[in-house]
Amino acid sequence: MRNIKADIVTEAVSNLLRQANYELGEDVLAALRKARQDEESPLGREVIDRILENAAIAASEKVALCQDCGVALVFLELGQDACIVGGDLYEAINEGVRRAYREGYLRKSMVSHPFSARINTGDNTPAIIHTDIVPGDKLRITVMPKGAGAENMTRLGMLLPTAGRQGVVDFVVSAVDEAWSNPCPPVIIGVGIGGMAEKTLMLAKQALWREVGKPHPDAEIADLEKEILQKVNNLGIGPMGYGGRITALAVHVESFPAHIGSLPVAVSFQCHSARHKETVL
Repeated sequence: MRNIKADIVTEAVSNLLRQANYELGEDVLAALRKARQDEESPLGREVIDRILENAAIAASEKVALCQDCGVALVFLELGQDACIVGGDLYEAINEGVRRAYREGYLRKSMVSHPFSARINTGDNTPAIIHTDIVPGDKLRITVMPKGAGAENMTRLGMLLPTAGRQGVVDFVVSAVDEAWSNPCPPVIIGVGIGGMAEKTLMLAKQALWREVGKPHPDAEIADLEKEILQKVNNLGIGPMGYGGRITALAVHVESFPAHIGSLPVAVSFQCHSARHKETVL
């Protein structure tokens, strides 16, 4: 059994959240540069230029990429031979969130009693934490600050099995068409297929972690990603909804076995400020 101190978890979460809010990953920047080359609309190219300029300023000056610094989504892969010592794991994570949003001058967006008073919690807690138990003695932490504009466009469809592959394609393309400029395109589109409602929603969100544009290792799924991306980019929405070729930088699909009587499909949007970072303790 390997011990991992709770205060080390706090420090890691705090650092990851600040880094995620200040710096786009190299894969995202590369995808945006390619989108700039491929975009046919002069206005669309101008929008992408401003997105890249914003990213450079945020990284150099250590300021937030976007005013919506998001909900602190934290995904854990906890080794079954690891033991968290010196404090509660989830409280250690929430303390890391508090420090990041206070010391990093990040907007605090969480409200309690969301159906009535909507009082800001003041420190962007509680985090939304998902934990998987995996082999080994390490702790992998992935953070994803998720803003409301893209998150509000999430769609879940409990399709009948007869809908098949075409039904999945149609559902995703329709979700993008309905979302239009709300998720701040060019977007990354995470698609979950299978499981049950909560599983497919999680698959769609986890699909957003993948290196941008890296095809799924399963050839059939990779072909599905390619088809959906082509159809989405034929919608004409373009960067920030001003029209153009590049509505999405990538489509990432993850699949899981499903019940014989259902075909769940979920769509999760990530805006062009595609923020996520990870570390292993």
